[in-house]
Amino acid sequence: MNGGALRYRWYDYQREWLNDLSRFKIGMWSRQVGKTFCTTFEIAEDMVDAYLEGRRAPWVMLSRGERQSASNLRQLKGHLKALGQAFEELESDFRVDEHTVYKRLEIKMSDDVWVIALPANPDTARGESANVYLDEFAIHRDSREIWGALFPVVSAGWKVRITSTPKGKANKFYELMTAEDSDWSRHVVDIHRAAAEGLPRDVEELRRGLGDEELWQQEFECQWLDEASAWLPYDLITATEEDEAGEPERYAGGACYIGNDIAARNDLWVAWVIEEVGDVLWTREVRVLRRASFAEQDAVLDELVARYRVARICMDQTGMGEKPVEDAKARYGDSRVEGVMFTPGNKLVLATAGKQAFEDRRIRIPAGDMALRADLHKLKRVLGPTGAPRFVAESDSTGHADYAWAGFLAINAASNAGYSYGYEPGAPLHSRRLAELPDEDEDSGRRFTGRGAY
Repeated sequence: MNGGALRYRWYDYQREWLNDLSRFKIGMWSRQVGKTFCTTFEIAEDMVDAYLEGRRAPWVMLSRGERQSASNLRQLKGHLKALGQAFEELESDFRVDEHTVYKRLEIKMSDDVWVIALPANPDTARGESANVYLDEFAIHRDSREIWGALFPVVSAGWKVRITSTPKGKANKFYELMTAEDSDWSRHVVDIHRAAAEGLPRDVEELRRGLGDEELWQQEFECQWLDEASAWLPYDLITATEEDEAGEPERYAGGACYIGNDIAARNDLWVAWVIEEVGDVLWTREVRVLRRASFAEQDAVLDELVARYRVARICMDQTGMGEKPVEDAKARYGDSRVEGVMFTPGNKLVLATAGKQAFEDRRIRIPAGDMALRADLHKLKRVLGPTGAPRFVAESDSTGHADYAWAGFLAINAASNAGYSYGYEPGAPLHSRRLAELPDEDEDSGRRFTGRGAY
């Protein structure tokens, strides 16, 4: 590290990473311990040194989506400013095909010293010969295809930097991190090491606050969790994530379907709204309530039905779901509302159809939502004492696979829709002022967003 690094306070594990000049370097780090901040500083420092030495230093940063690409570039800009360097910011379109266009963000110090930030996929991985940084590589869609397209880019002696928290074993990050070779320099930083080396974190408080032991082991203790029994492996989940999903303002006015998992006490009440766009089911909104009264649940469902052109609603009718289903039929009509009893047979049908939608890439879900991603992965298929399959999920502070069942119910509603309704739809959300939408429930104080209630 040069003197510029002294502008920041670096912990020992960060200094170890920055001082490692290996050509191929990979790090498995806990969440929120500074892996991206540290690596973008390394890139900034390399750019400054190259500019002063008159050598080339091209870099390509690939992230899970456009938002993360922009966030990483903001960190890089901050480092360059801290190092007292001038640079030019550029933005253009990167066109994959006639339907797919990404924002290409660039920081340029000279024609030979620059960094490009793009969302990761096999098409963006191909291109100019350059150093490469893969951020959160374990959740990159098609990670093996990206790696195959990417490696020729660095073949002329350029460097590779990879950082991620683990997300199961069915991805290229796991293969690179666990391979037995001498080519890669490997770093592991879990939350315990980071705290021991000075990072100000109350580890036990974080653990209690997260309230999910499996998620804690993966996200903070960097453990490889067994994917064998997971109904939706992480690579299947992340393959359907899109930045544009889960944003109500992107509603295009098409037919929508709602899946509703009912709960009133310990678990979550979840309403998952999907819009059918062509042959793809786009998540428009996922509304979540905890310990809400039936009246409050009804009010939120009424709001969703008024906002979207809802063709069909599938609701969990098991146990306490009897009355909400009966009331919903009275408000919206018997033909629009279907109550589903969560018998083992029905759960198998729902889960199988839901998984098929993920495998076929027919559904799009919000990107970067850790709670949603963990909940979908929580559902496991096991064999009962008689050999019959059943689905189980650990119940914790994040629910009982409530998101998953709401999503499967929404997919079921879309799959079984075959009705035509004579009702007047509301205007598409993007044509209204968002400020006119209710932000709060005055009685509960909950704030509603497109990705849950907080």
